[in-house]
Amino acid sequence: MASIFGNITQAPADPILGVTIAYRADPSPNKLDLGVGAYRTEEGKPYVLRCVKKAEEKMLNNPNLNKEYLPIEGIKEFNDYTVRLLFGDALKGNEKRVATSQSISGTGAVRLGMEFVRRFLPAGTTVYISNPTWGNHYSICKEAGVPYADYRYFDKKTNGLDFKGMMADIEAAPNGSVILLHLCAHNPTGVDPTQEQWNFIADLIHKKKHIPFLDCAYQGYATGDLERDGFAGRLFLQRGFEFLVSQSYSKNFGLYGERAGAFSVVCANEDVAAKALSQIKLDVRPMYSNPPIHGARIVTTVLSDPALAQEWVDELKQMAGRIVEMRHDLFNALKAKNTPLPNGQPGEWRHITDQIGMFSFTGLTPEQCERMIKKHHVYMLTNGRISMAGLNKKNVQYMADAMHDVVTNVSNL
Repeated sequence: MASIFGNITQAPADPILGVTIAYRADPSPNKLDLGVGAYRTEEGKPYVLRCVKKAEEKMLNNPNLNKEYLPIEGIKEFNDYTVRLLFGDALKGNEKRVATSQSISGTGAVRLGMEFVRRFLPAGTTVYISNPTWGNHYSICKEAGVPYADYRYFDKKTNGLDFKGMMADIEAAPNGSVILLHLCAHNPTGVDPTQEQWNFIADLIHKKKHIPFLDCAYQGYATGDLERDGFAGRLFLQRGFEFLVSQSYSKNFGLYGERAGAFSVVCANEDVAAKALSQIKLDVRPMYSNPPIHGARIVTTVLSDPALAQEWVDELKQMAGRIVEMRHDLFNALKAKNTPLPNGQPGEWRHITDQIGMFSFTGLTPEQCERMIKKHHVYMLTNGRISMAGLNKKNVQYMADAMHDVVTNVSNL
């Protein structure tokens, strides 16, 4: 029977989620899943934080909770704690400048942000995105009808930050452009500006009258230090900028499937913030009506209880610490094998330990990544990104052996 939808073509698999699908279909006993952006224990298992389990038990025994619809902007206490978490002491005196709505995690927050850009900034305002970046940034801009362009970010020769190129491109962008910045643990590279560099970035954005858009997916998860990871957000607030913020609790609370996040607009004053929130609610209502309740309640329960909040901080440090340990183990294993760098440059694999957060941008070429997958059953993105959380004491040597093979036997050209 002919279909009226017969003109539909098969869409390509998502480049990240497709890796997980391929991994699950592989019968090899040696397979590794280093594509998924989710924490894994030393045993390679998904991890539910202890504080989350305790919060859910507390919620279950609370007779006053129900499953009614939330307000359009979500749980007020959740929004308040979320803003306070990012800005810390810098929020004092600035509380009423911030308009916040609960969102469907970080992805939903970025989408709300792009709708805000499209509706309230001058027509044709371009969003400048780091090259490389999380691939969904481009898709969200495209679907929201917002123009976008790249700014240089990663230096393939050093596997570090191309700060000179980044600053040059921000300088060249038309005044009043939106500059999308990763708060910390840049995805996919794991390369962040230093605090000194953040100050130079803020100076240039101020000079060019650009609007910062901070994407905050890993606060506390990058270094284990919430304040250190939140430095850029506090800097822009203290400097008096008006800017946009997306926040996610997928990584730092392990609430991947709960979709807990928030979108904020930091405004010049209370009056503008109130109007901004009213307009955000106009976007939320026809998009998904109101946000999901369970994940936001977990976050609120933990952050409102001093003992649970401290347990969360302790668990964050443990998770971040395990990832740092895996970085050093992989570096030492590659060094012990005298593995040459994938880009043919002299030196060691020091970028593995210099980068931070969940991901490492290994420097492997697409051809080398394909060999990692097909020969060694190491599932990773073909841009060279791996999830360090997928490594553990049992498989890190296997990973180093596989990397040594592809770097030694697959051309860099």
